[in-house]
Amino acid sequence: MNALALIPDSRLATAATELVRDTTSDLIYDHSRRVYLFGALQGRARGLAFDAELLYVGAMFHDLGLGEKHRGSGRRFEVDGAEEAAAFLRAQGADEDAVRRVWTAIALHTTPGVPAFMEPEVALVTAGVEYDVLGIGYDDPAAVDPGDRAAIVAAHPRPDFKRRILEAFADGIAPKPDTAFGNVKADVLRHHVPGFVPGDFVTTIRDSSWPE
Repeated sequence: MNALALIPDSRLATAATELVRDTTSDLIYDHSRRVYLFGALQGRARGLAFDAELLYVGAMFHDLGLGEKHRGSGRRFEVDGAEEAAAFLRAQGADEDAVRRVWTAIALHTTPGVPAFMEPEVALVTAGVEYDVLGIGYDDPAAVDPGDRAAIVAAHPRPDFKRRILEAFADGIAPKPDTAFGNVKADVLRHHVPGFVPGDFVTTIRDSSWPE
């Protein structure tokens, strides 16, 4: 099987590709395509019935919230990306259930331990992200065949990817550091932003306005 043939050949997928290609860097575009492909392959391996178009849109839009236009939003970048995807889908005539699934897939893609128990499109966006960014499943050929992986990386390369994606995360989140409270992106800011002090859950409880 040609792994790249898993990319939907549809009007919706083409429009998503064009929008992301025109508005993001090569880094984010190639990463997003890999996320879809690695997620779709894992879905097939698990026997999951997923909507390829919705998984594709979720994967392609999942990091759009890192872009410069969203850096003053005050919202988590995941929510900004989810809102972009929702607007795109509505403009394309998608129904609200499709919008909800894609919104949720993007909003939760940095929340470990939850998406795997939700709809396949939600679970597989996160699975694709975890495979490409964290290497979760990399050593399991039953999840993604090494030959398929090589073909995907040849089409969508990863030059210096670890350093560059961490810098992209930092650039997108540093202008709104409070949005990293309680999530994995606090680790990014701690490594990349001098003087960053992450919020502390215990301190927040202890210092709340509630009297004891």
